[in-house]
Amino acid sequence: MASDGQHVVVSNMEIESLDGGKEDADISKTQGDNVIISSIKLEKILSMKGGKGELSYANNSKSQAKHARSMLPLLKETLDRVQLSSREAPFVVVDLGCSSGSNSIYIIDVIIKHMAKRYEALGYHPPEFSAFFSDLPSNDFNTLFQFLPPMANHGGSMEETVAADIHRSYFAAGVPGSFYRRLFPSRSIDVFHSAFSLHWLSQVPESVLDKKSGAYNKGRVFIHGANESTANAYKKQFQTDLASFLRSRAKELKKSGSMFLVCSGRTSVDPTDQGGLGLLLGTCIQGAWDDLVQEGIINSEKRDSFNIPVYSSSLQDFREVVEADGSFTINKLEIFKGGNSIVVNQPDDAAEVGRAFANTCRSAVGVLIDAHIGEHLGNELFSRVEQRSLRHAKELLEHIQMFYIVASISLA
Repeated sequence: MASDGQHVVVSNMEIESLDGGKEDADISKTQGDNVIISSIKLEKILSMKGGKGELSYANNSKSQAKHARSMLPLLKETLDRVQLSSREAPFVVVDLGCSSGSNSIYIIDVIIKHMAKRYEALGYHPPEFSAFFSDLPSNDFNTLFQFLPPMANHGGSMEETVAADIHRSYFAAGVPGSFYRRLFPSRSIDVFHSAFSLHWLSQVPESVLDKKSGAYNKGRVFIHGANESTANAYKKQFQTDLASFLRSRAKELKKSGSMFLVCSGRTSVDPTDQGGLGLLLGTCIQGAWDDLVQEGIINSEKRDSFNIPVYSSSLQDFREVVEADGSFTINKLEIFKGGNSIVVNQPDDAAEVGRAFANTCRSAVGVLIDAHIGEHLGNELFSRVEQRSLRHAKELLEHIQMFYIVASISLA
């Protein structure tokens, strides 16, 4: 998601927009002495770090690639549920939350090649394939599309196109917008895929930033280790967002289609225990914020007015929303053990582990942190993240265990 060089500063109700203009109180709103970034504002700035540099998502998403590959058998089970016909209407695949690296392109390629083989096995003439890559408008679509291989033999048959491994066998387009709203025409999509995205909330729950609320997350920048009221506010926001997601997809998905969804999950019944994500986004980043406060570089209110809009769901959290919506049948819903989120060449090299940990965190939440305190202080904060993770490199590699909710669902 998001190209390099985008900088947004939230201060005194005045927000520097991505195009350099000013937007004011219609986008953010005050509650007490806090500035709350609304869902509209979050959509404008939330993105993975764009470009192809050292801090980019493209260069810091190896763990997502590894985990996605390990889930391919589950994905193919979902694809085998899609009903095919001999009609030559285009077959349409969507990746929601595509970000800006090559992972999305790899998965789309897997999906389309699998479906082409299914058509051939049934003796059908393969249709034309179309793939939509969707993310928020701040996503770095330019970098994403630089990873796209060229379209194969425009004048050839679809069979020849699908067989051309070094080329892509589908038409591609980008669709900017929040997946918590409608993005496509009714009954137009055969397969929805979304991985490592649905744990991102549409906004930080307002009560979490309200000093007068029992859910006020004082002293913390994430839900991990917070109080029960804070956790419930996050859970409610997640379930509200997921319900909106399902309502939109229920209208866009073809009756014969299916969805394969992956998001960060947890095994604990306690939502304040965010598991591997809690260690990744909570522990070292929290400590780095505290360092800045203790060193007098920022004040405590600046820290307390920032929260990471992410929630690791339990199976029950997820199931409740799907069943309450009633539009979908659950084909499979399980917790998947993904492994560590830090991929390094030399696990015994603490400096490499520390740098990889800091870069991974910054590629995911750096844009939001820079928007809150500015890029210069963002550099200071992530320097401390790196120092902390270097000191605890062995423990981080041993204890960061990622779990994911994996859901295969079809229209009821």
